[in-house]
Amino acid sequence: MQEMTLLARSPELVFGLSGEIDSQNADDFYDEVVSQYEKDPADLVFDCTKLAFIDSTTLGTFVKLLKKVQADGRRMKLKGLQPRLKKLFVICALDTIMEIEG
Repeated sequence: MQEMTLLARSPELVFGLSGEIDSQNADDFYDEVVSQYEKDPADLVFDCTKLAFIDSTTLGTFVKLLKKVQADGRRMKLKGLQPRLKKLFVICALDTIMEIEG
């Protein structure tokens, strides 16, 4: 089960993520983020300190979100990833295309 909370709207859209994001709920996750983004386009920040699990579908979802915001000249950052989750981004070389903090 995934939970996403909008923590801040300005100057960035900051989302707190917790639980699991996988193929079962990745589309809902994407739709929720895009819905908030389209209301007030801004750089995206994902606080992942409470995120427990992601799968390859979720990695693809983050890439889709990155492409969407970059097309608008915006940035996206993930922060607080657990070491084992950060390793997935590194293995897939996604740390070279998106900002990952801590």
